[in-house]
Amino acid sequence: MDLFHTLVALHIVTGSIGAIAFWVPIAGRKGGVRHKSWGKVFNACLLVTGLFAVGMSILTLLDPLGTHPHLVGMFDAEFIRGIFGWMMLHNAILTVNLVWYGWMCVWNRRDHAANRTPLNMALQWLLLAAAFACALDGWIIGQPLMVGIALVGFATFGTNMYFILNPRPGQMDWLKEHLKGLVGAGISVYTAFFAFGSVRVMPWLALHPAMWAVPLVIGVGLIIWHRRKIDLGLRARRAAAAAA
Repeated sequence: MDLFHTLVALHIVTGSIGAIAFWVPIAGRKGGVRHKSWGKVFNACLLVTGLFAVGMSILTLLDPLGTHPHLVGMFDAEFIRGIFGWMMLHNAILTVNLVWYGWMCVWNRRDHAANRTPLNMALQWLLLAAAFACALDGWIIGQPLMVGIALVGFATFGTNMYFILNPRPGQMDWLKEHLKGLVGAGISVYTAFFAFGSVRVMPWLALHPAMWAVPLVIGVGLIIWHRRKIDLGLRARRAAAAAA
């Protein structure tokens, strides 16, 4: 329990810093010094936040009632193991995957083949396995939310692998994937605060659709808006080059 509580405390601290840092590169000027420096803070915080969550979820799988005594009497062990074990493990791996993938996309923007490192590829397959485990346990215990969340993992695996294995990606595809990865990680951290965080004060709201939908809708909206800006900028440059 001491280890679990330590991981929870560190998870909250690093996740809070990452949640704040997220908005500087999103709302500020792209490519500048502030964008890069705050982006590195966000990346580092979310990587360790995700790793802490992996540890928390593994301890929950081993002892669901012992790690969540405040939920005893409200939920049974299988429910706690499913939501705070398998689903949290999936979401933690998803977060680490998206942060690392998004970082690699911008780091290797001039050498696309370098995205196919053993670590980057292993994170994709690990996410696929976590998504299968989450969906299977959700189906077994009758929790459709777990199956729905697993679909995000399947979609992330598919789109990430499509880009990584594409021998000739588009000119600005690296930037679109960088955006998807980092904003996706932002969605993950805010979902954790809204959904898992509510368990401490309002346990009955933990599985409320709004707790999961609000960060997702805002995050997807940000991705669509920024992708449109990237496409418009690319079209403008092509038009200017054609007119020159």
